[in-house]
Amino acid sequence: MADLFSFEVIKTDPATGARAGIFHTPHGDIETPVYMSVGTQATVKGVLPRDLKEAGAQIILANTYHLYMRPGHELVKAAGGLHKFMNWDRPILTDSGGFQVFSLAELNKITDEGVWFRSHIDGSRHFFTPEKAMEIENALGADIIMQFDECSSYGVDHAYARGALERTASWLERCAAAHANERQALFPIVQGNVFKDLRIESVQRALPYAKYGIGIGGLSVGEPKPLMYEMLEAMQPVLPANVPRYLMGVGSPDCLVEGVMRGVDMFDCVLATRIARNGTALTSKGKVVVRNAAYKEDFSPLDDECDCYCCRNYSKAYLRHLVNAGEMLAAMLLSLHNITFLNKLMRGLRQSVLDGTLQQFRRDFYQKYGES
Repeated sequence: MADLFSFEVIKTDPATGARAGIFHTPHGDIETPVYMSVGTQATVKGVLPRDLKEAGAQIILANTYHLYMRPGHELVKAAGGLHKFMNWDRPILTDSGGFQVFSLAELNKITDEGVWFRSHIDGSRHFFTPEKAMEIENALGADIIMQFDECSSYGVDHAYARGALERTASWLERCAAAHANERQALFPIVQGNVFKDLRIESVQRALPYAKYGIGIGGLSVGEPKPLMYEMLEAMQPVLPANVPRYLMGVGSPDCLVEGVMRGVDMFDCVLATRIARNGTALTSKGKVVVRNAAYKEDFSPLDDECDCYCCRNYSKAYLRHLVNAGEMLAAMLLSLHNITFLNKLMRGLRQSVLDGTLQQFRRDFYQKYGES
């Protein structure tokens, strides 16, 4: 196992603790910091795997809850695992399904043993335990798998957040005991809501299980961005230095920059493809809402600093026409562009750490992108 997964920190920015590294996995090396595209149903919506590679995708994320619901983890296992089933030969990460159980399904009851819930598809009743999550993730066969955890909502009090932390820590022990596929790296997850003392305690309790990486959960769930950054700063000194640190569910360009500045190595988010389906693009000069009338006769590329297939071949006017006509090509092209943009941003951040120019990169980014 030791030779299947290893992490090298190539360089650390002395002022911020930002890192440039390489995460070695059975399906290839991942240069960090890295943005991971989300392929909820074993597909990144609207983007061919071939085009994902051209866009610079090193690793994608699939969703345990959704794949358990359909087509079922046993079917995926029979197909040879997720890599063969979806024809993706690069690394894959699966979440534990916990976030969806708590946010998407009709929650019936949380106990120390597990969680009863009803499917969002057909209302059928299910019971998820740490052992069940490991059974599903082991069958799916992703390179990186996440523990089953309880993500408490923003706004809960300290006592409730402590309860979720305790349950997450208990479930981590059970996940580690049940994990049975040695070709998969299990990441523990840090909880603690927006309470610094709980965050630090959660990191410390996860450390014995953070052999290959560590996840930071329960952020970007409604709290103000400055508060999320405060939590990252509180955790940064106690997070392990020798494994990748994964900030879960975060993917807006400004949060990627700020996360890297606080020592985070891995990120994922549905944002890039979700806003693309609504006709919005991420560009070097900020968000562009393509459906707006301002672009009706704008024959310039979406982003003159981007060399993706969309920007090389199509104008804002054409993209606006596709969006307003309800054509699926609009979502496909904008998704491809947004993913390319975020991957390019991460490469730029990585190179700036290597070059010692991270602060200048951040200033330049905000000067053009227009958010801070």
